[in-house]
Amino acid sequence: MKLYITISFAFFSSITLASIPPGMEDALTTSNVPAEYLEYVYLLGLFPTIQLRSDPRVSYGIYVPKDHYNAGSNLTSDKLPLLVNIHGTLRRMTAIQVDDQLPKFADGIGCAILAPHFPAGLEGPNDLSSYKTIHTASLRSDLALLDILDEVAYRWPGVETTKIYLSGFSGGGQFVHRFLYLHPDRVAASSIGAPGRVTYPDQNESWPSGISDVGEMFDTTVNMTQLNEVSLQFVVGEKDTEIHGSSEFWEWLEEVMGSADDLPPMNESRFDTVKKLRDTWTAAGVESLLNIVPGVAHDSEDPAMRQALWEFLGDEMSTWKNGTRSP
Repeated sequence: MKLYITISFAFFSSITLASIPPGMEDALTTSNVPAEYLEYVYLLGLFPTIQLRSDPRVSYGIYVPKDHYNAGSNLTSDKLPLLVNIHGTLRRMTAIQVDDQLPKFADGIGCAILAPHFPAGLEGPNDLSSYKTIHTASLRSDLALLDILDEVAYRWPGVETTKIYLSGFSGGGQFVHRFLYLHPDRVAASSIGAPGRVTYPDQNESWPSGISDVGEMFDTTVNMTQLNEVSLQFVVGEKDTEIHGSSEFWEWLEEVMGSADDLPPMNESRFDTVKKLRDTWTAAGVESLLNIVPGVAHDSEDPAMRQALWEFLGDEMSTWKNGTRSP
């Protein structure tokens, strides 16, 4: 059954066309659907995974707590903070689709959860890492996320998207810290979890190892002072000390694929990499919290790892209201 809706002229007069993301002109939103029908069109609770209009290769899921909207009104007094959770290399979106822990966190804290999905294979059949490096031949994953946020802002105006809470583990941690270099103004707080291959604030190395060519690649500059305005957590397991693959594996991989993902071989553990990255940011004047989770290896789903992440983000969200930090 197809569902049609007529949007009144009064609704259109309340917004400008420029505020409507491309391809979203006919979208059902929490502004044009009667409050009693919001759950029936899945605008509350778990929304179906949907393609990004500006790049249908990219998709996203979102969870919006049902209690955020009163039964008789679409209007809310406060905007929900938004936690953007970036997947790892295996692209598991179970955080909101199957595993109920993040939705429970969202209901308890009072936030929405956004889970973008950047598929493998965009740059060829062996591509696993294009989203992590932000800039490849056909993908700017940072701009894709910003477009997703525009769609969320339009469909759920009761969700705060100007300042987000950004987290990612492993491959997700790679995306997160690189996004922070480029868009610190869009992030209120961020958790960087156990990335394996990282970008250091090194003006002598090109992206994605360093930042010497950021201006040429992204038409922006890295402002470490602005980055210091983001509340930051680095998190890694105490036993995350193994290197993914041997040196022989990385030599073989380079022979077979060359530098297909533009990332250097992994030659140290994630435990050491996290500490080194944090040290370079500290030297650049950026304050952060380092959480080393006892007894945990490279496992984002370990209860202790989750607790470390959620305690930090929950505490941070409690100090923000409608995108502004409380005194």
